[in-house]
Amino acid sequence: MIIGVPREIKDKEFRVGIVPAGVKTMVAAGHRVIIEQNAGVGSDISDSDYQKAGAEMHPSALKIFQQADLIMKVKEPLPQEWELLKEESILYTYLHLAPLPELTDILLQKKVTAIGYETVRTDNGYLPLLAPMSQVAGKMAIQVGARFLEKEEGGRGVLLGGVPGVNHGHVTILGSGTVGANAASAAIGLGADVTVLGRNLQRLNQLEEIFSGRVNTLMSNRHNIEEELGRCDLLVGAVLVPGGSAPQLVSRRMLSLMKKGAVIVDVAIDQGGCVETSKPTTHSHPVFVVDGIIHYCVANMPGAVPHTSTFALTNATLPYVLDIANKGLEKVAADNISLKRGINTYQGKICNREVANSQGKIWHKMS
Repeated sequence: MIIGVPREIKDKEFRVGIVPAGVKTMVAAGHRVIIEQNAGVGSDISDSDYQKAGAEMHPSALKIFQQADLIMKVKEPLPQEWELLKEESILYTYLHLAPLPELTDILLQKKVTAIGYETVRTDNGYLPLLAPMSQVAGKMAIQVGARFLEKEEGGRGVLLGGVPGVNHGHVTILGSGTVGANAASAAIGLGADVTVLGRNLQRLNQLEEIFSGRVNTLMSNRHNIEEELGRCDLLVGAVLVPGGSAPQLVSRRMLSLMKKGAVIVDVAIDQGGCVETSKPTTHSHPVFVVDGIIHYCVANMPGAVPHTSTFALTNATLPYVLDIANKGLEKVAADNISLKRGINTYQGKICNREVANSQGKIWHKMS
């Protein structure tokens, strides 16, 4: 199989879909890997590093898309890449299709088999290809939230860790999954007061044990969310419905409960966001203000720390793509239910129920 790895073109997206060790593994198994020149530079991987591992380098993204049987990326194709997608090819990347009906239509028209990293799911609900970036995004949410709380950035001027004799900053986290747990860990590490809201009582109990009581936990309901909005300096949106649109837990009216200069970091923005006033931003222009509240809604947060993110991501994605290349997609999908759940579109049909429901389209069960 020919594996193609184009350079990412999303704003300040410095990650890349494969590392030299992955190239060496694929080539040793008898496959070709073609990579766009300078695709790995942002992750501190040179073209010569790839060539030593056995990759072929090409200057043109068009050539990569035309030649490859499977395109391995990090982020969803942007409009300027849509026309490059080859009919009936395989696309293996983060898709987050729920809020992207136009991209979904392109994938259906071209009969692209699109596998979304974020929807590969094991029987116990674990998301093995999303988890590494959720860990990064959770920790980054506190890092960037702390920065935008600084007065010169327009924030309240609050130091999350506080100092003796002064209240510590208060961090509220909506969601108790991987993003929420990593955000809590980072916030506790800074010395902030932390509250995590979630709907799974068993998970909340687990977090209390993990953090030895240093985190407050609450059931996620309207009353508790409103109470927390009134006291938090930093709100982290960390909710997830795999494949589906994120539930909107904070309305615009509810922003009036927050302190002026408070910060919202909506990590759920990839799936539409969990705050009504959220809209996608970029690393170049990361924030906007609504009703005195700073919103940070960058849709590719881990792209800011590409060396860490790329290697963490490709550790998880390589075994699946190697399996696909060795056995063929249909055989792997039949044998590996986790990967099968990750297939969003196949032969011109939507195969992920949550994506279909989010867009009001027909869902087809993949046989």
